[in-house]
Amino acid sequence: MQTHLLLREHPRALALRPTVLEEAPSGVLVFEQYNAHGIDKTMARLLPPSEFEDSSWRILNARPVFGCLGLINIQKECFVAIVTDCVSVGRIRAGEEIYRIQSVSFYSLASSKYDDLDFSSRENWETEEFDQPNASPTTLQHPCLQLQKLFSIGSFYFTPDFDLTKTVQARTSAASMGVHAFDDHFLWNRFLVSGLLDFRAKLDRKKQMDLDRGGFLVFAIRGYVGTEHVYADDEKLELSVISKLSCKRAGTRFNSRGIDDNGHVANFVETEVVLYSDQACYSFTQVRGSVPVFWEQQGMQLVNHKIQIARGPSATQPAVNRHFKELVDRYEAVSNVNLLSERENTGESLLGNAYNTAVQQLHMPENVVHMVNFDLHAECKGGNYENMSFLMQTIRKDLDSYGYFLMDPDDNQIVCTQKGVFRTNCMDCLDRTNLVQNEISRLSLTNFLTNRGLNQRRYFDGIMTRHAHLWAENGDGLSKIYAGTGALKSAFTRTGKVTFMNVLSDATRSVNRFYINNFQDKARQEVIDQLLGKLAGQKGIDIYDPISDSVQNLMKRRVKEYSSNRKITIFTGTYNLNGKSFKGELLDPWLLQHFRWSSEEPDIYAVAFQEIVELSPQQVMVTDADKRKVWEQEIERTLNSRKGGEAKYVHLRSNQLVGAALMIYVKSSIVENIRNVETAIKKTGIMGIAGNKGAVGIRMEYGDTSFCFIAAHFASGHSNYEDRNNDFHTINQGLTFLRGRSISSHDNIMWMSDLNYRVALSNEEAREYVSQGNLDALLRADQLQNEMRLQRVFSGYEEGPITFMPTYKYDNGTNVYDTSEKQRVPGWTDRIIFKGDHLKQIQYARAELYTSDHRPVLALFEANIVTFDRDARERLQKELYQQSLSTIKVPTNLPSLPRRRTPSLPVRPTPTVVDTLIDVSLDEIETNQLPPPSTESNKWWEIGGELPKADKRQATKKNPFDDTHPSDLATIRPTLNSESSWIPISPVPAANGNGMNGLSKPQFPYMMSTDDAQPSHDSADPGDAAALSVSHAFGFWNNKQAT
Repeated sequence: MQTHLLLREHPRALALRPTVLEEAPSGVLVFEQYNAHGIDKTMARLLPPSEFEDSSWRILNARPVFGCLGLINIQKECFVAIVTDCVSVGRIRAGEEIYRIQSVSFYSLASSKYDDLDFSSRENWETEEFDQPNASPTTLQHPCLQLQKLFSIGSFYFTPDFDLTKTVQARTSAASMGVHAFDDHFLWNRFLVSGLLDFRAKLDRKKQMDLDRGGFLVFAIRGYVGTEHVYADDEKLELSVISKLSCKRAGTRFNSRGIDDNGHVANFVETEVVLYSDQACYSFTQVRGSVPVFWEQQGMQLVNHKIQIARGPSATQPAVNRHFKELVDRYEAVSNVNLLSERENTGESLLGNAYNTAVQQLHMPENVVHMVNFDLHAECKGGNYENMSFLMQTIRKDLDSYGYFLMDPDDNQIVCTQKGVFRTNCMDCLDRTNLVQNEISRLSLTNFLTNRGLNQRRYFDGIMTRHAHLWAENGDGLSKIYAGTGALKSAFTRTGKVTFMNVLSDATRSVNRFYINNFQDKARQEVIDQLLGKLAGQKGIDIYDPISDSVQNLMKRRVKEYSSNRKITIFTGTYNLNGKSFKGELLDPWLLQHFRWSSEEPDIYAVAFQEIVELSPQQVMVTDADKRKVWEQEIERTLNSRKGGEAKYVHLRSNQLVGAALMIYVKSSIVENIRNVETAIKKTGIMGIAGNKGAVGIRMEYGDTSFCFIAAHFASGHSNYEDRNNDFHTINQGLTFLRGRSISSHDNIMWMSDLNYRVALSNEEAREYVSQGNLDALLRADQLQNEMRLQRVFSGYEEGPITFMPTYKYDNGTNVYDTSEKQRVPGWTDRIIFKGDHLKQIQYARAELYTSDHRPVLALFEANIVTFDRDARERLQKELYQQSLSTIKVPTNLPSLPRRRTPSLPVRPTPTVVDTLIDVSLDEIETNQLPPPSTESNKWWEIGGELPKADKRQATKKNPFDDTHPSDLATIRPTLNSESSWIPISPVPAANGNGMNGLSKPQFPYMMSTDDAQPSHDSADPGDAAALSVSHAFGFWNNKQAT
């Protein structure tokens, strides 16, 4: 597992070479960059030891390292992630040892400026804020510093012995799946190592085995691993708890909640308890995970949970179906233990009701998926946790039915398997969940020990004490990852008692959580997303392969073979309500107007409002959702009650920023095709503090095409067009979704907004043109069109032809433009602006509604949706790659590692007696026959010419080097030839400044058998740095020699 990290300065490259010299060496893994047409590409090569020119390399890290986690591109530089320190946690089963990562270093392939940065203060990283720099602004900061902190807090584990991403039961039942059939749910460095896995897949079988045997690649999980030893008479029992946190919806407490469209939930953890001895191997698995509905907590979270259900039941169900289908495929049956509070009018009861409704809509058999509701806070009020026995009685039947996994280690025969899993949750899936999971695990372990006859008190108490300790440590470890502090109630899990000091400790941890979750978690979330490759625009590093580059070009030309296209219709609308509530006016003239010309039902409705509440001083700092919910219900009723309508529309997502609100409705038939729905807001009022002005955005992906809808309200004032320009740029740059996605990063963008741009005419002129119906004259003075023409705002956007009268400002309830004292100039403040290569506007109009002093505007679009068939793409890619192996000419001018070019010596018969030796000192020096002086780039011994020869005309009979008596050689030679008498010696790092490239001065001379035909390099003085290369890092000392 241990390797040396080597560096070649010119050209810069890194290499991993095993520290142990094996009889069959695995080779050397080399990383370097290759510039192809001005683009830096990463290369990896697995070289046989004989082809590795070690004299041009030096050891970069003084201590051995433990493998490579992968490659990552940060600030346009490629970094290699190397595990530089780890510690053994313990053994799970025979030959299965797990290590905890202590530190990871990132080495650039392009620059040496980060090689010598000191990271000696990493012991404080666990408590340090992720967004705080470690040094002054003038000090050089490593671009991967935050990732180093994340890896060094002790929550990452790996093993070179087995697949840690799978349970014992999964590993034994899937033994034939191959070495690298990892479970993507739990492989946290998948994004980093994916390029190297592709590189491995293209190697031949022997090189794949060499790569695996070298232990170069590290595969890490995140979570908790703990082991304890127990003795029962002469039998040694090894008890382990392994918790693996899923990386599919990873994140911090308030940034990662609920479920996503792929069916992945936040804080999903698979926990396995293993009890191993020479006679039996027991395993029991449970899972935990956030409530699988779309919910979130926005704003400052104090005492009460401010929970918002983000989607209705119909829009939620496809994701819930995916979640439970995957659980059933993995575990056969699922018992959902829901520990949320059932007290009415609380956030937890609201969430629990949504959860129960979603499970009921699965329509799965009761013995496959069912709910068990247990209000832990109410049932165990006052610390009466013994009342958990009521819950254990309820689930006892499921526990007996599911059983556990048991295997005989002697012959690896499986005695029985676990046939179901308990899925436990509370609000955060931390404190209450860990308490209950510990109790369920204890019952299952008790069943096994009873069947084994190990339930005598002298054995049982010791096992259970260690079991409780491991579960308490497990709770603390998982809680630190998700919430930033140890678990609450862990003292009871550890000791079974509740004391005043325990309560005080829990209160302290709660306060710490409040601070961390509200003020630090955003920075932590960004680091996690960076590690997982989820930031906007982040791409993995592909190992350079000229054939793959050619295949990618072919794939682009044949995209139709693995993709499908379909046309959809999108309705967009915007309406400034002027703070007016819904008064019963039908919305048909607005939402259903397009049916006058076409019977085609839109696939998506995107409806925006401004001033949905009155923008009073009391309202501008808070959001009142009650009025929005009324409008949501009325829109859904309008869409689904249309006479002759065939489609059913479901409410997909909404959000609100004080007065601005945005609502998305889709056909129920396409909900399953829509993924990654997110929302974001941006305030622009009162220097970005107040929400009276600003924008709400909702983004989503339909198939593989992305959409972004924006409902904005810009600054008012007839002549304040520059402020409105500033509002656009502030929103366009500042409104960001999760993982750094911006508005401009989408395929299709639509603004349905009150942009507040006016007509730059006097009131008299404008009203005269309105009375004449002279729209052209008005539009020539339209501020928005003029600003867009000058490229000051909405660069690259379009607006359809305006063929309708100005939408602002009317006397309420009339068709008369403003007759108030201000008499505002009529204008088109309400606009729909769009951008997209495959977005076509087919209608742009206004509707006659009289609730407000504005008129609503609508636009109908036709969009092209692209969906990729990933299986078909992978098949085609493999097919093209195999074809290209024989048809594509691989460039021959690629950079190659330097190799020795020493000409092979002629084979000559070994003389029995040396009677003539060449006396080099008597050669006649002829300067014109000597080669030119060598330089760094021109070495005469590598240019392929004939080597200079000595003059054989001068000779002597005496060997000047022979000072040893033949009888002495006879006694030394047998000892040198005895392999069993040689002992490997490891290198000892030398102090800096010894001039030996970081290698220690050898303590013994390196020796070589005199029978070897090849010339020995060991004649050099051991203290001569020039004669010492990396290949001397391991020598052999003959322990039979006298010292």
